[in-house]
Amino acid sequence: MTANLAMALSPATGQAPDLPKDDEDKPMWAPTRALRRAVAVAATAAGLGVLFGRLDLVVVAVPFIVGLSIALLKRPTRPPTVRLDIERAINAEGGDVDARLMVFNPEDTEYSSLVTRTAVPRWIKARHGYGTYAATVAPNTATVVQIGGSVERWGEHPIGPAHVMAYACDNLLQCRPVAAPMQQVRAYPVSEPFTADDAMPRAGGLSGAHRSRRPGEGGELAGVRHYQPGDRLRRIDWRVSLRTRELHVNHTLSDRDAEVVLLLDMGADAGESGGVKGASSVLDTTVRATASIADHYLSRGDRVSCVEYGGRIRRLRAGGGRRHYLAILDWLLGVRVWQGSGDEERLLRTGGLPSNALVVMLTPLLDDSAVAALATMARSGRFVVVVDTLPPDVRPPHDTPWSPIAERLWRLDRENVVAELREHGVPVVPWTGTGSLDQVLRDVTRMSAARGAVI
Repeated sequence: MTANLAMALSPATGQAPDLPKDDEDKPMWAPTRALRRAVAVAATAAGLGVLFGRLDLVVVAVPFIVGLSIALLKRPTRPPTVRLDIERAINAEGGDVDARLMVFNPEDTEYSSLVTRTAVPRWIKARHGYGTYAATVAPNTATVVQIGGSVERWGEHPIGPAHVMAYACDNLLQCRPVAAPMQQVRAYPVSEPFTADDAMPRAGGLSGAHRSRRPGEGGELAGVRHYQPGDRLRRIDWRVSLRTRELHVNHTLSDRDAEVVLLLDMGADAGESGGVKGASSVLDTTVRATASIADHYLSRGDRVSCVEYGGRIRRLRAGGGRRHYLAILDWLLGVRVWQGSGDEERLLRTGGLPSNALVVMLTPLLDDSAVAALATMARSGRFVVVVDTLPPDVRPPHDTPWSPIAERLWRLDRENVVAELREHGVPVVPWTGTGSLDQVLRDVTRMSAARGAVI
């Protein structure tokens, strides 16, 4: 858990934080209660011995006086240098975290004892090195407290601040508390398995794995047609041309990428988060499902953008590739539940939802503004898929005998909302990981082909 460094460390390797202004005028090292008691005993015994002529009291005071003089012969003048380092500042939920608290003694006097205390947040399950720790530090050396544990939930989790109290001169002097500033541990959400094998309803770019409905250069064969001026000779189908005595060419579909907009409804939360191995709240399900869907479509060569909708509107521009996936994970760490109703008109007016994109809205359907936004997007001709992020085991508190009836009425009303959305062409599917959206995307693709709305 600790290790004394064999080589001397320079004080420049770690800088102690600035002390509060209220403590600037106070001495760095102050007497402890043990020193006050020893001085009081020696002074009392010596004074009474001289006053009453009692030699035995003077003899009792002499060891205290000699001991204090020897112990205080080398008094420290500088505070210890404290530094808190995190070896793995970026991790995934469920992964290990290793932190190191280094305390350096810059004096030629040994620290009789050293007491450290490091604050660890709720979602970091520390196994060792946190809380109160005591050690002895030799002159011009350092001691290291290893802090280890695991991150139980996604997000930004602070470790620290770490407070250090040093004692010297046989614990007769104590240093003013020195603190190392907190460090952040970034835990990315775990991507659940997800696949969607069907084609996208629309495609807009010039790359990617999904084929477009538009004819053009590509590897997907759409049929054979008569030769037209401007067709390339290498596309002539000689077998059909010889059989029909007329030139025919292969007709292909262009390879185009699709843009997927992941719309996160952050107007309300429900459920209790139990970490990566426990129950999931609405916020947990939304963030992990977003990471999974983004990972799937980015790996297929598509472009993905994210929009946070609720009390505030926050966007991440569309992009592709592995670097953009890491940018999405960083963006998800800032997702929060914001109280207040969203503005669906502003959502469409600011251009965050392109008309040729597939909009996947992740929502618990607990806020009327989210339902209004879905209706507005459906009326504007966008293809929208709703992922229901409400955990199935969420139950409101049953405080009264009427609570079960109220819950039943609320669930019936929610089922009516889902049915109305489906009647207006907005599919709603609960998030279940693998294959959650496959059937829904297949239905949306058939709808887009029937309406002739694809490009």
